[in-house]
Amino acid sequence: MFRIRALSGSTFFLSPDRLDQVRAIFRQSFPEYAGYADKIESVLSQPVGQGYRASLLVAEGAVGRVDAFALVLYFEEVKSAFLDYVGTRPQSRSRGIGGALYEALREYCIRLDARALYLDVQPDVPELTPDPGKLAESRKRMRFYERYGVRVIDGTLYHKPLGDPPTTGFLLYDDLGRGTPLSRWEARRTVEMILRRRFGHMADDAYIREVVGSFRDDPVRFRPFRYQRVEKVHPEVVPQRLSQAYAMVRSPKHQLHHVRERGYFESPIRAEAIYESLGGLGLFTQLSPDRHGQRILATVHDPEFLNYLRVVCGKITGNRTVYPDAFPIHRRDKGPKHLPVQAGYYCLDADTPLSRNAYIAARDAVDTALTAADELVAGRRLVYAVCRPPGHHAGKRFFGGFCYFNNAALAAQRLARDARVVVLDLDFHHGNGTQDIFYEREDVFTVSLHGDPDHNYPYFSGFSDEVGTGKGLGANRNYPLPSGTDEEHYLSVFEKALERVVRVRAEALVVSLGFDILKGDPTGTFVLSPRVMRVMGRRLMETGLPLLIVQEGGYSIRNIKRGCRAFFMGCAEGE
Repeated sequence: MFRIRALSGSTFFLSPDRLDQVRAIFRQSFPEYAGYADKIESVLSQPVGQGYRASLLVAEGAVGRVDAFALVLYFEEVKSAFLDYVGTRPQSRSRGIGGALYEALREYCIRLDARALYLDVQPDVPELTPDPGKLAESRKRMRFYERYGVRVIDGTLYHKPLGDPPTTGFLLYDDLGRGTPLSRWEARRTVEMILRRRFGHMADDAYIREVVGSFRDDPVRFRPFRYQRVEKVHPEVVPQRLSQAYAMVRSPKHQLHHVRERGYFESPIRAEAIYESLGGLGLFTQLSPDRHGQRILATVHDPEFLNYLRVVCGKITGNRTVYPDAFPIHRRDKGPKHLPVQAGYYCLDADTPLSRNAYIAARDAVDTALTAADELVAGRRLVYAVCRPPGHHAGKRFFGGFCYFNNAALAAQRLARDARVVVLDLDFHHGNGTQDIFYEREDVFTVSLHGDPDHNYPYFSGFSDEVGTGKGLGANRNYPLPSGTDEEHYLSVFEKALERVVRVRAEALVVSLGFDILKGDPTGTFVLSPRVMRVMGRRLMETGLPLLIVQEGGYSIRNIKRGCRAFFMGCAEGE
């Protein structure tokens, strides 16, 4: 078995060993361009201002072995992609990996909204490729691509030699199953962009004008198929290869946590409203959480705290709930022996109950967030973890605010093995638990926009002068906002927060998302419309960072439905 991952914007999800393997395959496949292998990392990391977005698709086999790769460039202005290089480990060429990789590449281009995929291939005619070995290899490649309906563009000067030493190539065209003719205008624009932005270091203006001007047929003429009768292959990528760029991780176990007393806002209908609102958009591959075990909780939470929650919840029977009602002030080093009374020792407030089902659902919420993190590492562009109960108020040694374990912090901890991670908290309430966990660390940068803690929960954290300590000094930033904050003010502060995310050179972004920032939420005081959610979704995607969205608060069902739909529609617009 093997899987295919798509990496865009950075190689941080590709371990140094795997990147070395990609380079080795590149040098074997393209010995005449061996020096370019060392540039792959910088090509992927270069800013969009270069004129295209570079992505690397990697086919991985057993024990981390890279079997094949494809480097593709996407030109947003013309909605077209260009396959720059594709290489396969020699001993893997007979195992169908090349075909699987190309199918995944086609699917990836379609998700980018590309109208077409262009390829530059060594000519399969002896006049331009006199070397018998290279000619045979070229004909083999052409036969492969014709299986997918790929055509050679005919009647142009694209094959005119270029570079030092001079090289030549045929330009191939894959319409990605659209079945529409290629207009002269579209071909000229695309070819000019490829030549200027990809080969501008070799092609001067005179060369580009001559080649572009040679596209005279309208629609563009294609060479007849030479190697086989073609039945077009439509991209069909199975999950173990490459699935849709967007995924939603959800679990029915959240329904177990249903507190029917004391006006408890955090109810199952919150998650159901999300599913209902997003179900018709067709944006997400829907996944169930994988189990991750108990030990991973201790990577962000104190073992003693974890043991307490596990033991006390295990002793609660039926649907009984235990609320904290006494809280230590002077002797936090001393805890009462009676388990139910200890709730106040570990809890922030008197409104977050303990129960057997709360613990089960909280563990499942952790698995939901960690599965989402795993999917992001596997190459997803955006993953939405619909966590219930939420988590951003849970710290190293405390729970509260309807939160038991910190889902976002655990996901960030997972990603931080490989990346520079930022957690951006966009819930109405300060993410005090997330801040507590990472306050003394420099590897995870935390940013929070929230209601002023002078007047809003959790009251004792979230002030602008809290900037981290020790190694984490400067790695925490709070933006407390006053009651009645309107859309203009909120979005201006959001842009400042986003600038910080970019400034610290984030490689992955975990967003703690709360719909309680919208006007009419029973726990919030901002006056924002769903338009704000749409703008934020678009702007977050425009950063080019892989996004892990972790669901936090939001307690107006109407706002949840409108807010989540607006947010992810914005994400789709910003892709």
